[in-house]
Amino acid sequence: MSERKIRVLVAKPGLDGHDRGAKVVARALRDAGFEVIYTGIRQTPEMIAEAALQEDVDVVGLSILSGAHMALCPRVVELLRKNGLEDVVVLVGGIIPDEDVEPLKQMGIKAVFGPGTSTQEIVDFINRAMAERDRAAVPA
Repeated sequence: MSERKIRVLVAKPGLDGHDRGAKVVARALRDAGFEVIYTGIRQTPEMIAEAALQEDVDVVGLSILSGAHMALCPRVVELLRKNGLEDVVVLVGGIIPDEDVEPLKQMGIKAVFGPGTSTQEIVDFINRAMAERDRAAVPA
């Protein structure tokens, strides 16, 4: 396994200007030992994908409260794949209706975290996802 810290990009796609939750998650991830890059509010999917490429991240965490998740999340995943970042784990947090969770996962989102999710749950999920990715990368 790699000794480098897990790198997480936290981004606020779309026009939503509320970023308190994203900042709380970013701080919790940093406190858990991850290297965190926070892009700020009002990022386009293109800006997020480019930042993920430039920063060589392992995880992209999208925070969406605006209701635009079904348009923005798939576009971010598409652009990451287009840039050769197939192994980047994409997570979404925010106000996501239950009926949208499974379609998002089918589009490439690995996990959806709603209101009330503990930051420890997010940390644990990322650690498990990275361990699984590292195991899958080792030739049998």
